[in-house]
Amino acid sequence: MLQQLVIAGLCARVKEPHESDWSKPVQLMKFLDATKMRVLTLSADNLHIIKWFVDATFAVHPDFKSHAGAAMTMGKGAVINISRKQKLNTRSSTESELAGADDASIVIPWTKSFMEVQGCQIEKNILCQDDKSTILLKMNGRKSAGKCLHVLNIHHFFNTDQVERGNMTIECCPTNDMWGDFHSKPLQGIKFQKSGANIMGESTLQCKSRQDNSRPQVKSAIEERSLNWPCHSRVAT
Repeated sequence: MLQQLVIAGLCARVKEPHESDWSKPVQLMKFLDATKMRVLTLSADNLHIIKWFVDATFAVHPDFKSHAGAAMTMGKGAVINISRKQKLNTRSSTESELAGADDASIVIPWTKSFMEVQGCQIEKNILCQDDKSTILLKMNGRKSAGKCLHVLNIHHFFNTDQVERGNMTIECCPTNDMWGDFHSKPLQGIKFQKSGANIMGESTLQCKSRQDNSRPQVKSAIEERSLNWPCHSRVAT
């Protein structure tokens, strides 16, 4: 599941690949080989609460379409992960966030119904997002839509109807705690490690130990690269 963003991006470039795209599957295979011992750990803090983290990145594809990512959890680890290219072009990040939530809106009510059929009564089906403008659009519908958003099709306000029916609640999530970022944009550094650990259900100590183990490798790689610079070869001679 950690490789979904790369695979989704490569699938969108099958018709017109570039030479630079070849390095991406190579790096992906190296990442899979380095993380083959990592395991997914799932646990539930509360069987009556479902959390969805949905996010979108605006106009990142060559045809200027956005990319949506989502992750569902009940406590520890992501049970459902989504990373896909949006089917329509949007004119702002708010519209892309709204379209991204619409892409996940089919699975969100279905998950609630599935859990209730299993005997777990869902008290809260929470949709977490980090864009306040998008949250207002989903909660208020056309009341919060200005002239620039008037052209959006009404089916993108499906979540508004779900909120009114009590099938979903929407909460604001800090950007640093947004799991959906992992499936919608290329993260780096500590944020990549933290988001990956959340999705895999790893503890903070496991994430910290992985960061400590990777630092010597990064340092040695930098030192090795610096030795190959022309200035060093001239000084040595």
